Amino acid sequence: MVVLKGVPALLSPELLYTLARTGHGDTIGLGIPQLLEAILKLLPLDTYVENPAVVMELVSRDKEKGLQTPVWRSYQSILWEAGCLSRLTKIERFEFYEEAKKAFAVVATGETALYGNLILKKGVLAPEALV
Repeated sequence: MVVLKGVPALLSPELLYTLARTGHGDTIGLGIPQLLEAILKLLPLDTYVENPAVVMELVSRDKEKGLQTPVWRSYQSILWEAGCLSRLTKIERFEFYEEAKKAFAVVATGETALYGNLILKKGVLAPEALV
């Protein structure tokens, strides 16, 4: 458990260390809206790419069944609240797997929502944010 002021309790010491080690353009894969909210308090998203937050597109069979992905609405809302003006980007299943393999870190969250995995691309802090 993290016992520091201003650090969300969901962020373990190991995860804080991992976040601190990421560099501009590194990606992390994660799930669960509450953890996303906590991470975005610390991790700036890349504002120089079209897709700083990526989810896996539904496969054809799930599209045909009309499968709903309410977790995506949660993610989008949290991203907007954190100042990310980009829309959540959906990429093809196997492309998502390849991107996840290249991630700097993968955070296992126990997220059970279908299509709940998310990849974030780290950006940089503006000089005025370093004060």
